[in-house]
Amino acid sequence: MPHLPAPQQRPDQADPVDLARLAPSAVQPARRQWLQRSGRGLAAAGLAALAPGLLRAEPDHTGGDPLGSMQWPQIRRKFTGQEALQFNPEILVQGPPFAEDAMNVPLLVDARALLRQGHEIDRIVLVADRNPVQQIASFMPQQARPVLALRFRLEQGSAVRALVRTRAGTWQVGQTWINAAGGGCTVPGATRADGSWARTLNQVQARLFSNLGTSDGARLRVRIMHPMDTGLVAGVPAFHIEELELRDAADRLWWRLELHEPVAENPLLTFELDQRPPGQLWLQGRDNNGNLIRHEVQA
Repeated sequence: MPHLPAPQQRPDQADPVDLARLAPSAVQPARRQWLQRSGRGLAAAGLAALAPGLLRAEPDHTGGDPLGSMQWPQIRRKFTGQEALQFNPEILVQGPPFAEDAMNVPLLVDARALLRQGHEIDRIVLVADRNPVQQIASFMPQQARPVLALRFRLEQGSAVRALVRTRAGTWQVGQTWINAAGGGCTVPGATRADGSWARTLNQVQARLFSNLGTSDGARLRVRIMHPMDTGLVAGVPAFHIEELELRDAADRLWWRLELHEPVAENPLLTFELDQRPPGQLWLQGRDNNGNLIRHEVQA
């Protein structure tokens, strides 16, 4: 029988005997390199899939509010419409960090800085973002300084703001945050609970004081007895003072104030006047049931 030549091995065909004889130290580096390359490829693919979600900016549902209130966009649409607006830290809105009595929260608003910046003020709108009735009051200073102190009801911790409209048609906003245990708008006041409100309804105490340490201006303190019912207590409809104004003997208007349900029971109000008015002053107004208020202010 003729001798057959041995089969030729293809250069690309691996010899299993040779692989078996290879030391582990020669195989492991190549395997590690392959796993590393595969892992990097998978990681890159995963990041590529996630990148759109990671890079996409979260929408700002607060509308750029420095206090981060989710109610701010709705507040802006409701009270300022499409008019130009900016936050102004020079407008002082001052209240307690925590309201110990949510039915009598003190609040001071001072917008005199706008006058120093060259603005003329049309009105100041006070709002509490998270109150069931958001608007607290609207103040038209007229001959008075753009300064107002009052007490109001706070239903829960909330941003509290002074929206100041200038006569040029723009809005400047000052704000603060006040925390509260809650329930200030949904609990009956003391005079409503004991029934004494009917005996004292719309009685007024008002006094004009000279500003201490200054040669001009005057301070007016006003207290009006009224239950200021919010309408949020079962069986008790809304019953509150709607408007007040101060006029002199010549019937010149010094200021005008519109009050809303969150103003505290028996409102205590403080105003600053540019000068001490000459002659007689009259405080007048009405509530939402048509009861009139008229009182001569004692100097």
